[in-house]
Amino acid sequence: MTSVANRRSMMELYSGNTCIRSHQVRFVLAEKGILTEINNVDGSVVPEDLMALNPYVSLPTLIDRELILYDSRVIVEYLDERYPHPPLMPVSPVERAKLRLGLATIERDFVEPAVALDLVLGTRVENAHRKKLKSLLTSSADLFGIQRFFLSDDFTIVDCVIAPILWRLNLFGIELPGNQKSFDAYMERIFSRVAFKESMTEDEEEMRPD
Repeated sequence: MTSVANRRSMMELYSGNTCIRSHQVRFVLAEKGILTEINNVDGSVVPEDLMALNPYVSLPTLIDRELILYDSRVIVEYLDERYPHPPLMPVSPVERAKLRLGLATIERDFVEPAVALDLVLGTRVENAHRKKLKSLLTSSADLFGIQRFFLSDDFTIVDCVIAPILWRLNLFGIELPGNQKSFDAYMERIFSRVAFKESMTEDEEEMRPD
């Protein structure tokens, strides 16, 4: 019997319409210019194919022929190794290790709190989650101004991971202090990238005012 994955000839992504981790993967795909069939999953209706592919029915889920991946950090690193140009990770093993450590830190300090806040918007615990994320971002403000991109002169996977969170600050009701100019400059550089604009769904485009 032919598996669901083996019936596919093009790379395919099951992506949450407003999912932060899905947006991270879509940003990498756009930066790489990878031809991908994107299946936007919106609401509580789960496609039958996704249930057959991923035991956790989680998003994002990437299918590349017989390979099925459903962890966003694994997916973005796989894409950079599978399609090395343009590179989004350094060549040196030492620098790659440093970047991976940075990704782990960002996952813990930024991504997890942002995902948690996204899940509780409109509930009684929303404000506590908002304060936590705002505090973490504010305390890290200096890191956004040290180099052109996040702790690097080159655009990397780290920027692809952080950008979808910063794009949602208006949605989250987070206004950073007026003296955090490093954030504004960084966000302007990232949000003006063609790939970032291409990575967004219509719902995501509406998250920030023009």
